[in-house]
Amino acid sequence: MSDPRVAGVGLTHFGKHPEQTGRAMFAEAGLAALDDAGIDPDDVEALFYGNFMGELAEHQGHQAPLMAEAVGLDVPATRYESACASSGAAIRDAVLRLRNEEADVVLVGGSERMTNIGTAAATDALSIAADDLYEIRAGMTFPGAYALMARAYFEKYGGSKNDLAEIAVKNHEHALPNEYAQMQQAITTEDAIDAPIIADPLGLYDSCPITDGATAAVLVSEAYAAEHDLDTGVAITGTGQGGDKMALHDRDYFARTPATEDAADEAYDDAGIGPDAVDFLEVHDCFTIAEVLALEGLGLYEPGEAIGAAGRGETTREGDLPVNLSGGLKSKGHPVGATGVAQLISITKLFEGRHPRANDVDDSTTALAHNAGGTVASATVHVFEEVEQ
Repeated sequence: MSDPRVAGVGLTHFGKHPEQTGRAMFAEAGLAALDDAGIDPDDVEALFYGNFMGELAEHQGHQAPLMAEAVGLDVPATRYESACASSGAAIRDAVLRLRNEEADVVLVGGSERMTNIGTAAATDALSIAADDLYEIRAGMTFPGAYALMARAYFEKYGGSKNDLAEIAVKNHEHALPNEYAQMQQAITTEDAIDAPIIADPLGLYDSCPITDGATAAVLVSEAYAAEHDLDTGVAITGTGQGGDKMALHDRDYFARTPATEDAADEAYDDAGIGPDAVDFLEVHDCFTIAEVLALEGLGLYEPGEAIGAAGRGETTREGDLPVNLSGGLKSKGHPVGATGVAQLISITKLFEGRHPRANDVDDSTTALAHNAGGTVASATVHVFEEVEQ
């Protein structure tokens, strides 16, 4: 069994695109990925596509065959819906399909159109990733849910708004040269602390923006890459998925994310590595506290230790463990169904030297992508390694 290789990647700019449809955005990303791979589109055997709110934002379900058609593919196409982890789940199934030798070339990606329906409607649409009966009807939104998780963390381990502000400042700084990022804007700790409160203790700069965008990647088998002399120096060597109870009040923990822990354990075992092998990573920082919970769930910090990592400089681009060099969801943007593959693209470009922050990880060999759905009721983790060709 060999590890799938990343042959090509493509994405749109993340931000507000009121003139674009979901299919137009995915066509842009998918065609760019195929062009980047330099392969014959007729060789693509399947599409794995992530999307969360198409029925609500575009009145369009059954999107996968529509997106295959938009890219000019006549292949079996499947849509994956796992809230914000939709395209992370799509990557996982694509990896397993290639490993099982059921295909040699697949396209994996995702898209989301959100800004066209406005902030209030997008917030309501996002909320359906929570438990409708016991959370949404009681007025729960995701800023409120993550605020509860932040308060629980502070009560159990300590921490403050200042610690969260350091994470926001870091991710804004990381995004500055990223031409695809929605928020290429530097902020200060004071800006973050003094920003309007969204759900105490989370303020405006603790929250990711509402975003339109699409992503795509061509994954191939090692045999296909060798046969066609493709430049594929990045392999996906580990994959894992975890889950948890949907509603926060049903869980054993507010300040831990067992879905991440389970997904990470599976991915590490699959890749034959431990957390200490990870050189850099992209994590699901829909809110600043989510980055903290992710780093601890991934086993990179002990419980209670990740809250100060950004302030100590450990997770900055100059630190020992750079986190979210793309800017993360916080600054790069979060087109929900596209986010998991966006992480794959950032990691691939960093390894290949095509990312504006590539010099910050030029000696790295192993990276991790963590994609979460809802309040981490779903999570996927993937290990990427630079490999000899």
